[in-house]
Amino acid sequence: MPALFGIIGFPLAHSFSPAYFKKKFAEQNTDAVYEPFLLNSIEEFPALLQANPTIEGLNVTIPYKEAVLPYLDELDNVAAEIGAVNCIVFKNGKTKGYNTDIIGFEQSLNPLLQPQHTHAMILGTGGSSKAVAYVLKQLGIAYQFVSRVKQNNYLVYEELTPEIIDRHKLIINTTSLGMYPSMESAPALPYNAIGAQHLLYDLIYNPEETVFLTRGKDQGAAIKNGFEMLQLQADASWDIWAIGRNIPE
Repeated sequence: MPALFGIIGFPLAHSFSPAYFKKKFAEQNTDAVYEPFLLNSIEEFPALLQANPTIEGLNVTIPYKEAVLPYLDELDNVAAEIGAVNCIVFKNGKTKGYNTDIIGFEQSLNPLLQPQHTHAMILGTGGSSKAVAYVLKQLGIAYQFVSRVKQNNYLVYEELTPEIIDRHKLIINTTSLGMYPSMESAPALPYNAIGAQHLLYDLIYNPEETVFLTRGKDQGAAIKNGFEMLQLQADASWDIWAIGRNIPE
């Protein structure tokens, strides 16, 4: 019987992972399948596991990267510090959560960093934003969260002035604004304050260029979408699963 892997989230109709892993398994001649498991709520997670007892690994996407934590037996130290999981390993009847978003984000961001990128703005406060914040902290880049709702020390979009935008030369969108099929939406920023010294990074990969990125590019900023990050985090997930199964690389 083929090994079973998959992804949980909502929605999943246009998920990158099933096609990516199908190709990867074929290239490596690995007897495995990868399925999308749509969950209307995280409360459906135990029933999913009960119905699929042969699952060996899962990816986790929005909106469950934080919500899945109470359902896991163990967390990797980094995932515990971040407070979000996007990769789960099943072994000996136990589940362990990891975060490979940090690998994908750091490896795709690093080549783009310039001396002026000392302060970053993180748009959104979900599970992906926590992985982004972890990486920025490791890189010594100060960061400021921006949320729709006033909380903690976060800014809200209405508070963003041209001076704040000018100070934060690295702006990272971790929200779903602009993602297919709602491609006309974008974070509410004073885009005219963005300039050639800025780098705009969008975790979204579909469409290839969101309105957020287009508006930044029109102001002369460097831009990067989330496709490379997605590939890198997927490969890192497979490395974790392969080690658990003792699969030769």
